Amino acid sequence: MTHLQRILSFCFIAILLQSCTIIRQGEVGIKRTLGKVREAPLMQGAKLYFPFTTRIIRIPVNTVNIEVKIDLPSKEGLNIAADISILYNVKAETAPKLFQEVGLNYESTVIIPIFRSAAADVCARFYAKDMHSGERSKIEAEIKKMMVEQLLSRGIIIQSVLMKSIKLPQGLAKAIEDKLEAEQQSQQMQFILDRERQEAERLKIEAVGVRDAQRIITEGLNPMIIQFKSLEVFKDLSNSPNTKIIITDGSSPMLLNQEMTK
Repeated sequence: MTHLQRILSFCFIAILLQSCTIIRQGEVGIKRTLGKVREAPLMQGAKLYFPFTTRIIRIPVNTVNIEVKIDLPSKEGLNIAADISILYNVKAETAPKLFQEVGLNYESTVIIPIFRSAAADVCARFYAKDMHSGERSKIEAEIKKMMVEQLLSRGIIIQSVLMKSIKLPQGLAKAIEDKLEAEQQSQQMQFILDRERQEAERLKIEAVGVRDAQRIITEGLNPMIIQFKSLEVFKDLSNSPNTKIIITDGSSPMLLNQEMTK
């Protein structure tokens, strides 16, 4: 092989290597030839192209997390420092269109500006304390809804908007903590009062039961029943093998044991 042939072979191999690219999982390729973008995206695998006229641009289509630090306005006019995560992904089939209309900097061009506008609009309808309460999930949902309405047509899917960190003004944070502590103490006192009421009700029901039982016994002890019971006692005593002395007026017996008779 001559020196010229070696040079040509080397150039051919170099061109061949530059004419092949790999589209990996979680991304799609966009083929642009002489400035014209192919409408269909390139999916996973090895792709050949002519490097002098064509370029393959990769765009991720898996879930991407954007961390944003922002000052959120509240209904009472306060500024609340917050760290917020935006989870999104680009639809594979619309990636070429997104690239044509927005370019590769679509995060800073459309996603973050739309997020800032939506977050300011939503949070201005809530009090600062709501961002520390159960209303937080409602705020996140409304911000996400506004972003979806504006970004879905571009092929950007907003999965979640998560308020990770909220820093309230120091005085307001202390006031909220005091209020929560007071609410917890109130709930604890209410529990104690409910328990005492239940115990009082139980004692009342028990007393009523004892009273009714005594009333039934008292009403049942009329003179006829007492006399009948006395006769039963006389009968049992008469059948007893032990020697006993019985003194009675016919209604109630008095027993004298042997020691008393001595």
